[in-house]
Amino acid sequence: MQRTLIWDLPTRLFHWTLASSFAIAWLTSEGDQWRAIHVFVGYLMLGLVGFRVLWGFVGSHFSRFASFWFGPKEAIDYLKQVASGHAKRHVGHNPTGSMAIYILLLMAVLVGVSGVITLGGDEQQGLAAGWLSFAQIQLLKKLHELGAMAMLLVVAGHITGVVVESVQHKENLARSMVTGYKQADASTPQASARPLVAVLMLLAMLSFGGWWFYYAIDKAVDGQGWHVKLEKGVGEEPHVKFVGKQLADNKLWRDECGACHAVFYPALLPARSWQKMMAEQDKHFGSDLGFDAATTEAILKFLVDNAGDKHLTEAAFKIDQSVPKDSTPLRITETPYWVNKHREIAASDWANPLVKSKNNCTACHSDADDGTFEDGAMSIPKAPASAASAAAVAASKP
Repeated sequence: MQRTLIWDLPTRLFHWTLASSFAIAWLTSEGDQWRAIHVFVGYLMLGLVGFRVLWGFVGSHFSRFASFWFGPKEAIDYLKQVASGHAKRHVGHNPTGSMAIYILLLMAVLVGVSGVITLGGDEQQGLAAGWLSFAQIQLLKKLHELGAMAMLLVVAGHITGVVVESVQHKENLARSMVTGYKQADASTPQASARPLVAVLMLLAMLSFGGWWFYYAIDKAVDGQGWHVKLEKGVGEEPHVKFVGKQLADNKLWRDECGACHAVFYPALLPARSWQKMMAEQDKHFGSDLGFDAATTEAILKFLVDNAGDKHLTEAAFKIDQSVPKDSTPLRITETPYWVNKHREIAASDWANPLVKSKNNCTACHSDADDGTFEDGAMSIPKAPASAASAAAVAASKP
């Protein structure tokens, strides 16, 4: 037995980068503020799988599929041998480990692709933006989540197998995937390190990361209305950059409605709500709008064309789904989705002088004027110290 290079550098780089990417994707799956990172590692995983498939044909001996092409029966038989404590040692991948690798590669593709399509349907962002509607994407979104959970179980099984085999054969398999070396007979084929391929692979990943975080994201938000305002010193930077699509605008609607209050984008109420509101414009929350026929027609057309029924944004879809069809709400803050979405906001936040009221959407949603209401653009402002203290006292009173 002698110290032998088994795993070349590209294989090891692939292994640990894929493992890290999956861990990061899992940890960033719940928080909207981490979406840019979650999506990045998702794309990275798809790229890594593509590389591994290619490397399975042109890589070093033990990295090639031909060296660990075992069937399900051989995998199960090997598992039984492990259970009995008499499993044969394999210098490369054993039959059960091989099956786990194929399953993980397949699942990485399924989870990655379903994630790209889910992003396109649920957030109308990314390569698959617009492929499916908000209503159509819900089943695929569930499958994406279930696929990720199933992949986590396979990863857990894979790690368990590594630990068990390391103990049975008295060798540290995890360390060999770091150093590349294992003890083997003199006749065992040696891998070549392939450092140039590893360097090119690393450069490709770093370039993709640089493009993603410093070009694609920044470039996409440059034209957003909220971003233009930030450049003029208006508003606060959202806690994560996002890519929301541009919605239709209407100067007449913005001028007329914005003359008295903040503009509320039509997608926040169903079309029937806007129709009723304009039909009863002489008693618009205690005021008479006084629009002439032409102005009423033009504004109503914009409101109806971009109403919640059209599901132009995720918020529009969820508001529309929450409102009973026989209900015609005139206040956005009375829709079931709005009430449920804001139920956990503390009284002290509502009392914050930077928020003041429930219809001050722009206080927390930097893209409220644009109507997109992206999750990543939401951030409750911190109250001034004196105001925060007063709000805390008020909230503590019975």
